[in-house]
Amino acid sequence: MKLVKKKNYFYIKIFQTNILFFFFFLIKIIFFTNKNVNIEVLSPKQLFLYNSNWQRWIWKGYLVLKNKIYIINQIKVWKVEYLKNKQFYALKEMQKAKVINKKSVNSVMNERQLLSGLSHPFLINMLYAFQDRQSLYLVMDLLTGGDLRYHISSRRKFTEQQTKFFTACIIIGLEYLHSNGIIHRDIKPENIVFDSMGYLRITDLGIARIWKPDNSQDTSGTPGYMAPEVMCRQNHGVAVDYYALGIIVYECMIGKRPYVGKSRQEIRDQILAKQVQLKKSDVPEGWTLEAADFANRLIQRKPANRLGLNGPQEVKNHPWFKGFPWQKLLDKQLTPQFIPNIDQQNFISDNRNDSIDENCQQTQILLRRNSIQVFWILI
Repeated sequence: MKLVKKKNYFYIKIFQTNILFFFFFLIKIIFFTNKNVNIEVLSPKQLFLYNSNWQRWIWKGYLVLKNKIYIINQIKVWKVEYLKNKQFYALKEMQKAKVINKKSVNSVMNERQLLSGLSHPFLINMLYAFQDRQSLYLVMDLLTGGDLRYHISSRRKFTEQQTKFFTACIIIGLEYLHSNGIIHRDIKPENIVFDSMGYLRITDLGIARIWKPDNSQDTSGTPGYMAPEVMCRQNHGVAVDYYALGIIVYECMIGKRPYVGKSRQEIRDQILAKQVQLKKSDVPEGWTLEAADFANRLIQRKPANRLGLNGPQEVKNHPWFKGFPWQKLLDKQLTPQFIPNIDQQNFISDNRNDSIDENCQQTQILLRRNSIQVFWILI
């Protein structure tokens, strides 16, 4: 009789435990979810993983995982289908252990926070955000055309009309970010991605910041595209994004960046030593002097001399864009000058062994242990 009571008590405790665990899990999801998006919160029956030799998918609510698009910096991006509207999206999966070990927690949360308040046709948009015990997930626009870095590596150079179209897309995206008080601070070909039609979107707001006057300590960025004032730990504004845009235009025209080095210090020394400017003799065949002047005015070392310091209108008013139909571009009524092949791999993907190092394993153990501790505190 005592054995039966103990057994019943054991089952009751298990039931209570499961209820509390589900409650705790639901709180975490709601806390991390963008409530403005009409995608249902997942239920226990909808959370499952299916693997076989011929098919694999994972459900996150009504999101069905189709296939892996690419892996970069240990972040996996999946193609998923939302069953309610039969539309496809990108699911960005970030393992918590890896995020912690790379000291990227602030960057990940910063991007999620900024994207939750933004929506624009020339920016990658976040539709939904959630988490489970091991990973963080962002559901975003599906962009299958590949990033500009992949296409620069494949083609080396672009035509002037193609580059002008690319540049105009980036300008419109930057105009929207800057109008919301946000400096991207990491504009580079890897973060400029084509959609299936050939329009470009700005992605990766991990180190973007709401502008503030005293920001000299914010020195994150990518050497080669980082403005001199950021490298030299000076206060900076929206002009840093236009400097990076100028580097991209220069690269599409010439086939290489104006300042190249093996380290951040080497690139910094080159920038401080000499102001690179495109001469008439440097302009490739088929390009105009207006295009070279546009690039030259963007890559000025001193922000006061840089095109874009006073806002996007002076960039749009440059002679290179004389008569350009900005409103038609915003409405996506123009024919893109370069349409990527969406049936091929358009990303430089890091598909090396996806193993977990010892530090990452220890972090995963701590995550599980901490989750259990929080769970038992609730009991």
